[in-house]
Parts: sequence; C-alpha cells; structure tokens
Amino acid sequence: EPCGDTVVVFSMKSCAEALSGSSEMLNSSMLPAVLLRVQRTDARVLREERCRRRNGKGKGRAEVSFLLRHQECILNMGESDIAIAKDVTELIGRTPLVYLNKVVEGCTARIAAKLEMMEPCSSVKDRIGYSMIVDAEEKGLITPGKTVLIEITSGNTGIGLAYMAAVKGYKLKLVMPDSYSLERRIILLAFGAELYLTDISKGIQGVLDKAEEILKATPEGYMIGQFENPANPRAHYDTTGPEIWRGSDEKVDALVAGIGTGGTVTGAGKFLKEQNPAIKVLALDDFYLTKVYGVEPSKSAILNGGLPGKHLIQGIGAGVIPEVLDVNVLDEVIAVSSEEAIEMARQLALKEGLLVGISSGAAAVAAIRIARRPENAGKLIAVFPSGGERYLSSVLFEHLRHEAENMTFEKHNGFAGAEL
Repeated sequence: EPCGDTVVVFSMKSCAEALSGSSEMLNSSMLPAVLLRVQRTDARVLREERCRRRNGKGKGRAEVSFLLRHQECILNMGESDIAIAKDVTELIGRTPLVYLNKVVEGCTARIAAKLEMMEPCSSVKDRIGYSMIVDAEEKGLITPGKTVLIEITSGNTGIGLAYMAAVKGYKLKLVMPDSYSLERRIILLAFGAELYLTDISKGIQGVLDKAEEILKATPEGYMIGQFENPANPRAHYDTTGPEIWRGSDEKVDALVAGIGTGGTVTGAGKFLKEQNPAIKVLALDDFYLTKVYGVEPSKSAILNGGLPGKHLIQGIGAGVIPEVLDVNVLDEVIAVSSEEAIEMARQLALKEGLLVGISSGAAAVAAIRIARRPENAGKLIAVFPSGGERYLSSVLFEHLRHEAENMTFEKHNGFAGAEL
C-alpha cells in the first residue's frame, strides 16, 4: 500500500486484467497482490497517466486512478531507482522547470521555463517522434525493417523521428526547406536519414509536394503526418502537461508555447485546463482556469488574421493552421517579431545561462509580455522547445561565428597559446 514517497509498481499484466481496458477507481484492497520493484521491463503495456492518492476519512486506504497506456503505472509519481535505461526511448520526457530571474524586469508573474533542450536529442519533438512511431506500430501500420517512414520537417521533428528510426530499425526519408540551419542537416544525416531539400520560396506547399512525390515513388512508404497526426498532441497531453502540472506543485496560471504543428499547446494546454481547479481572482471577483497562450511570428501571424510570410523563427509559423491545433484551447495568440525572438535568445544565454533556440526566445518574449500584465500575478509556464547548439550557423549566432572564425593565437614566452 502506498504511503509517503514510497514508490510501488503493480504487475503490468495484473493491472491490465483488473482494469479490463478502462479507467476506474480502485482501493488498495482491490489491487493485485503481487508488487514489483520499480522497473520498465514492459513499458509498452501501460503509459503513466496520473496516480492520485486519497486519504479516506478514517478508512486508512489509498485509491488510485489508472488509465491504460503504454508505460509503467507508478503510484505517487515517484522516481525509479533504476539508473540504466533499457534504450534511449526511456530517456524521453521528465525535463526540468527553472525560473527566469534576470530578463523579467517589470513582471508581476513569475516565469518558469520548461527546458526541452534536456531531451535526448535536445528538443520537444523527441516526444512526438516517439509517440507517432509507437502509435503507428500499435495500429499495425508500420513494421521495422520493412516500412519506409516519410515526413516533412523544419528539423526538430525530423531529428526526433531520425533517432527513433535508428533505434527501431526503420529507413527514414525527410523533406526540409533549404533555409534551415546546417546543424539540422548534419544531425539528420548522422542518424542515417535520407534528406531532401526544397526551395524556401515555394513555402510549405513546396515541401508537401516533394513529400507526396517521394511517397508515390517509395514502395512500403508511410507518411507520418505530424500536422494531422493525433498522436502528436496526445504525446503532450500524456507527458508534457502532467510534467508541468506536477513540477509546478499543481499551480499553473498560464501556459505559453510556440505554435508549429500546434501539438504542444493543444495537448499540454488541454491537460492543464482539465486539471486546474478554479482560482479566485480577488481584484475581479471572478473565477478562471489556466490560460493558454500560443506564439506565432508577427510576419506570419495567420492565427491573428494575418497572411503567411517569411520570418526567422525556425520551428513555428508554418503559414498554415495545422489540423491537430485545437484553437478552442487557446485564450490568446501572441505575435512576436524575428528580431525580438533573436535578441531574447541571446539575452537568455548571457543573463540566464540558458543556450536556447530562436523559438524559445519567442516564447520568452511572449511570456514576459503576459507576465507584465497586472492581472496575471502568479506562476507562469513557458515551454522552451529546443537548445541553441542547433542554431550555431544561423542568424542567432552569426555575429559570434564571424568573431570565432577570425580569432588568432599569439606567442608568449616562447610558446603558442590561444587568446583568452
């Protein structure tokens, strides 16, 4: 029986049989007798959803809500004591939250950043790369060693798919606009992906047309379809949202996330809105739930009624309204310029010690704007989708690249040493 911070894992088979494929409330006396030490040996049977303990008045028992998924079910959401993962897929998620402290002048709310650059391949797209492949496998749509996976990408989703394909034994073909950073191309090739570039002037339609061409010419080809694949937002509903909820001690006032496919803001936003109890705002004498804010480039602000356009915020603002985006989850969409996003990303490195990408800079700009509104006093969460190392050849670090390339060394006392 769970108590305190004790972590107990029940037999996967027994849990599945007991629940018969549904979610229901069980008390400790109804649970399987066989308790197992925390492990991940059968992670595909159940996916961790949320385990809630109730103190029955005078009953001395725990009630736990189980939802069948494909990972282990852990009471009290405790941490496993196993130090070695079975493979890299078990390292996905559980990324940290950290407060911003030095770029938040004038804010009435505290901003905590969800650091998705701590994923195995340094971006939030690791989550959906895993989720979309596993979902297709469970539905019998793809087979390792046989199916050829095909997808369009701005880089991060492609990388998330590429290392999953490497682990699971799939061949992967990706289509990406030629304007995205050189680091993305190199990483994709390093994982064995087959990469095709399109002319950025043709926009997303040029990428889609090329992907369709490849699909028609590829026997056993399967289009992942991140923009319309429901496994995309579901990954964030099942993992990103619950992680933010637990990591913030169940006190989330707002979620801020960039909109690329819309998966993060839809999945995590929906979960958080379902969990957050009503909070009374004394100044307004009103009640509200967690607010969800999307972020898009000001030069491609289609969700704010604008037209698709060119911008420098890689990973968001594709110029279309994605099928997986649930606009009903959004309370507001904040438009951020490329210049603002780039400068903020640089400041986050210099002042907060966070080396992040341009889209993370955009999320921070939007979060700060919202946090400066007097009515938003409280705790605010911003999702930082990727790290800055993937942007070293981009405009983000262009000034530093030139400086680094032109550095020389001097001789001191008969020996050559680098300038410091």
